Amino acid sequence: MKIARKKFLVLFGPNILREVQKDTVGAETYDSMILHIKSYASNMNVCCDVFQSNWEGEIIDKIHQSAVLYDGVVIDIGALTHYSYAIRDAIHSVRIPFVEAHMENLFALEDFRNKSVIASVCAGQIGGLGAYSYLLALEALRHIK
Repeated sequence: MKIARKKFLVLFGPNILREVQKDTVGAETYDSMILHIKSYASNMNVCCDVFQSNWEGEIIDKIHQSAVLYDGVVIDIGALTHYSYAIRDAIHSVRIPFVEAHMENLFALEDFRNKSVIASVCAGQIGGLGAYSYLLALEALRHIK
């Protein structure tokens, strides 16, 4: 009997790897980061899809779809983290774990970026470690029942 591998989604919102983050993420490009994430997931023996959108509605649709397609989601929705109650409600409506991850430390940013409206509906939050935050979030999802 073959055991099904877990399947995770890494979900990105607007402005991933924007220019102002270069001091945090270094020379990493979006494409190289995605290759690194997928390679890491493969080495963990899990399947991993990646989705990015600048549109809140597309992100919400993907969250709703995730309930039947994935075992868990790593989510970094950029600035939407601080004010999108619609995304918060979408996460709350599905019954799989979400781990919020950010390259930057939210608490080291402007005051209005210190608050995450999605944190209360996520299993955990990881940030401030550059692209490594996403790898740690995948590890966390692998261990969540």
